[in-house]
This record gives sequence, C-alpha cells and structure tokens, in this order.
Amino acid sequence: MIAINEFSLYDNGMVSEEQIAQWVAEAEAGYDVEELKKRGRGRPGRGAQPMQVIAVRLTAEEIAALDAAADRQHISRSEAIRQALSAFAA
Repeated sequence: MIAINEFSLYDNGMVSEEQIAQWVAEAEAGYDVEELKKRGRGRPGRGAQPMQVIAVRLTAEEIAALDAAADRQHISRSEAIRQALSAFAA
C-alpha cells in the first residue's frame, strides 16, 4: 500500500515528499541549458559514420553460448558479436 506522503513511479519505485521538494527546488533554481545540451543523446558513436542495427535470429542455445563467451571475456553480447564478425571477416 502506498503511504500518503509517497508517490509511485512507473517502475514501482517510491518517491518521497522530500525528494519531490528537492526536485522542485532544483527546477526553481534553474538549469544550465548549455550543460544539459553537452550530455548528447543515445549511445556514443563508434566511428565517423552512423551505425546500423542488424537483426539476427539465434536459438536459445546459441544465445546462451554467446552470453557465456561474453561473460568469460568480460564484454557485452554486442561486443562479442562484433569481435566474432571481425575474426570471421579477416
């Protein structure tokens, strides 16, 4: 049950009255628009050209093997695929 002084976020996290008051104070003080613009949008680029997303269908077993290999190397699933493609294309 939600307490009277708490509000639910879309992810079911709870926000207290104190947190809301802090956000309001921050907004009322104003934001540095130039600083906000510096953040950029989306993931950082990996090259000079825009990247493309390629859909590949894998079985559950293939995904499990891919994830296990990526975990062993401490890299992401995407990086494991990129490395495998580079090795294949070389």
